[in-house]
Amino acid sequence: MTTGQMSYDLRRLRHHGLIERIPHSHRYQVTDTGLSTAMFISAVHDRLLPTGLADLQNPVPTRLRAATHAYQTAIDDLTHTKGLAA
Repeated sequence: MTTGQMSYDLRRLRHHGLIERIPHSHRYQVTDTGLSTAMFISAVHDRLLPTGLADLQNPVPTRLRAATHAYQTAIDDLTHTKGLAA
């Protein structure tokens, strides 16, 4: 990671209120919002992602697979209507 990439990432995290700079240093600390966001994302990853991915692989039709198919069909229809490459 270059210094430019690091600077960009830190700026974005600070802009969204997930980290804050420690005064008179080049260090940052996680804010309460940043900690809550990280805990939420971890919970979603641990609880929903494995179940959802397994649901998509299941040969038995599920609501998630139907929604995925409908979403993909809508995107395909839009790209076809607008003459874009799929």
